[in-house]
Formats: sequence, C-alpha cells, structure tokens
Amino acid sequence: MNVLGTPLAECGRDPLTGFTRNGCCDSTADDPGVHVVCAVVTAEFLAFTKAQGNDLSSPTPWFPGLTPGDRWCLCASRWAQALAAGVAPPVVLEATHARALDWVSLDDLRAHAWGDA
Repeated sequence: MNVLGTPLAECGRDPLTGFTRNGCCDSTADDPGVHVVCAVVTAEFLAFTKAQGNDLSSPTPWFPGLTPGDRWCLCASRWAQALAAGVAPPVVLEATHARALDWVSLDDLRAHAWGDA
C-alpha cells in the first residue's frame, strides 16, 4: 500500500528503480535502507546526497547515474534528512510505500507532492 492507503503504483523504469529493481518502492527484509520514497530527483537533492556520501549522479558499471527529473526510490531516512535541510525532492505519493510514514508525516509528503496529488 502507498501513503494514501491505495495500491502502490510503479515509481519508474527508466532508470529502473526499487531496491529489488522492479520499478516499485516496495521494501523487503533485505533492504536495510528502506528505499520506499518515490522521488523526482532535483539537482539540489543530488548535490545534498553526494555531500552526505551517497553519490547518485555519477554513473558506475552497475548504475547509470541519476539526472534531475529522474524518478528514484529513496531511503526514507535520506528523504527525511533532505527535508530537514530544505532540499527534499518532490515525491510521487501514489508510488511511495506506506512504510515512509515511519520516518516522515503524510503532511510533509503532501507538501512535496509531485503533480496533482
């Protein structure tokens, strides 16, 4: 289920996201980062997370690197850190797993909603 209480929608396939790379921000017991927030990344967020030691913008042999506008399943704790720092990227509520509510409020997520949600 998503944060709105409806079935979880897909977050993105280009690039393919999700901890299990299924396009969805669903989390499993093997996901210590709890990658459940479907975000539309921004340049500000990418710079912030790189400064925190998680470079999501540089390509590697197993990762294409993200550019502003890409949808990506973020760790709930990282999104909360970005919120506190004033650089939280927009979120796709329909594709953000309900577990995100263990870290952030629905009001905060709604305030950063992508689109009409």
